[in-house]
Amino acid sequence: MSAQLQVDPALRAFVADELLPGLDLEPEWFWSTLAALHGRFDGRITQLLRRRDELQAKLDAWHAENGGGDAAAYEAFLTEIGYLVPPAEPKVAVDRVDPEIAEIAGPQLVVPATVPRYALNAANARWGSLYDALYGTDALPLDHELARGYDEKRGAQVIAESDRLLDEFFPLAQGSHADATAYRVENGRLVVATGTGETGLADAGQFAGHRSGSDGGGGSQGAVEAILLRHHNLHVELTIDPEHQVGRQHHADVADVALESAITTIVDLEDSVATVDGEDKALAYRTWLGLMTGELVSRFEKGGETVERRVNGDREYTAPDGSALTLHGRSLMLVRTCGHHMFTDAVLVDGQPVGEGVLDALVAATAALHDLRGRGLYSNSRAGSVYIVKPKQHGPDEVALTAELFAAVEEALGLVPATLKVGIMDEEKRTSLTLDACIAQAQDRVIFVNTGFLDRTGDEIHSDFLAGPVVRKNDMKSTAWLQGYEDRNVDVALRAGFVGNAQVGKGMFAKPAAMAELLATKGAHPQAGANTAWVPSPTAATLHALHYLRIDVAARQRELAGRETGRRLLLEVPLLTGELPEEEKQHELETNAQSILGYVVRWVGLGIGCSTVPDLEGVGLMEDRATLRISSQLIANWLHHGLVDETGVRETFARMAVLVDEQNAGEPGYAPMASDLDASPSFQAALELVFTGRTEPNGYTERVLTTWRRTAKAGA
Repeated sequence: MSAQLQVDPALRAFVADELLPGLDLEPEWFWSTLAALHGRFDGRITQLLRRRDELQAKLDAWHAENGGGDAAAYEAFLTEIGYLVPPAEPKVAVDRVDPEIAEIAGPQLVVPATVPRYALNAANARWGSLYDALYGTDALPLDHELARGYDEKRGAQVIAESDRLLDEFFPLAQGSHADATAYRVENGRLVVATGTGETGLADAGQFAGHRSGSDGGGGSQGAVEAILLRHHNLHVELTIDPEHQVGRQHHADVADVALESAITTIVDLEDSVATVDGEDKALAYRTWLGLMTGELVSRFEKGGETVERRVNGDREYTAPDGSALTLHGRSLMLVRTCGHHMFTDAVLVDGQPVGEGVLDALVAATAALHDLRGRGLYSNSRAGSVYIVKPKQHGPDEVALTAELFAAVEEALGLVPATLKVGIMDEEKRTSLTLDACIAQAQDRVIFVNTGFLDRTGDEIHSDFLAGPVVRKNDMKSTAWLQGYEDRNVDVALRAGFVGNAQVGKGMFAKPAAMAELLATKGAHPQAGANTAWVPSPTAATLHALHYLRIDVAARQRELAGRETGRRLLLEVPLLTGELPEEEKQHELETNAQSILGYVVRWVGLGIGCSTVPDLEGVGLMEDRATLRISSQLIANWLHHGLVDETGVRETFARMAVLVDEQNAGEPGYAPMASDLDASPSFQAALELVFTGRTEPNGYTERVLTTWRRTAKAGA
């Protein structure tokens, strides 16, 4: 007997009218395939989710009796209950991997799939203007008020810093780039004219090519328009244009320095989106499809004019030997699907919601067929792979399920086995402790492991909930378990053979406006052996690219090879010691309450899953569900252990609602909370996240957010 399907009309229309045309696939095939996948995997998913609950109940009982306990005793207990598994020695054996994953170390963007404009910005952030990044941010100190239009004093400062960076990464055989009066190409070599003569690069091999104009490009016929340099597998282009306002000011007519920046981008269907029904899911899927076909377009108003944005084409150069050289003009796209714990009633099979990650996998892979079959305007994966990041997996059994699901989707679509590659988010405690075994379950398709401080901290709090009150959120950064977690992620990946095959990733820099701080601190990520790390914007990607030009990550990984961070460090439970003064407790409560409200009002009230949210001091921070999880879990933990009480929590949330209303007063469509707290879906959602935090599976926030977002949409 065939399954009975109910499909949201918006989602059904998307599949029939947009996803499948041109693929020789019919809607009936698609929905019957989804039903078959549901029938095959729904029981397994449910069983694994029950296993999570069973293990958490055992953790709760142990911690209630032992507190944080002794690490050795804790390890023995976790082994006894099957939370820990015997160590594995995986060796990745992945084929058809693009160089952006396997060979090039550089920044990674994460962008919500529900905002096409942002997705296009991210896709086009493969190349970024160093001049713009230095000119328009605090990356360089500003000692004067900028003039209207182009400020030549600021421009001179940017040119001087760019010269300094070129000297660092591409030194000349003699003199400085600051001495250059012209760049030209002769017989496949870069020649740099200076006031005292001519010179070239100290390492002539760093010259990668050039581009000449057919119409003069602002100079004479055939004049060089661009010089292409290469260092640590990253390209840098010097754009030559003496007619440009910056080129006119520059001593060698360099109008810009373009850096290869966001090497990869994750198009997110999970933490950074607010998708609660079929209409929302279709919007998110449409963006991924448009990137796979190259046909995604965004039109918006800017400066009183309508702006149209599309994906960039490739970049053409002449190599030193005279041959044509084509470089990818776009970031390599990965897609992050939902975790095993999420279900959606946008599709019901025999009355049961389908696993959202199952639906995501089938849609994402089907959309990628347009790329794999060469139907897109531009290619994404030239190696013939689809890169799917799978979050919220708890241990090797769940990774094994993901690998089996991907294999089933490949079979349904007629794809070569292991076409669907998997990125493993190392953001849950059981996965951190068994990462080697997790990798072993997907060693023929794993291309990524990534740490995520906030989700991992949220899971740490929930896992250890009954052990005692945890340390403050900011203090988590200096705990032993966190350092062990970050180091072990690198060590396990390197031992598994990720060098030259896969990405070792680090988490987000959360302050989009603090680029001087990014430059000062985020170099720690490549230094730690990570060949990618998340940044909050294309501008941040350009500046973070400087760290990869400075640090040879492959060499650093070779230095770290053989280091072994034991997992026992990860068993140090981050509990408070001693008494906190009342004012410090209150400040922590206010900080987290304000953070929760600032995020929830946008998710629930406006359907915005990720944005820059002002903190208690007004500093803008990138927030998504990971930040929400840690803040709600921390207050719930303190409430359970008596550091704060319900009356104080409610009173603090009410006061913070007034502040958050003020911070969002200019937001279009914003519905204030403070005037009627009981009637505000956003405020009620925030309270529920805290007061049910103890019992929410793994401390996840999706159930509460989705329930109240639907209430808000229904009342709109």
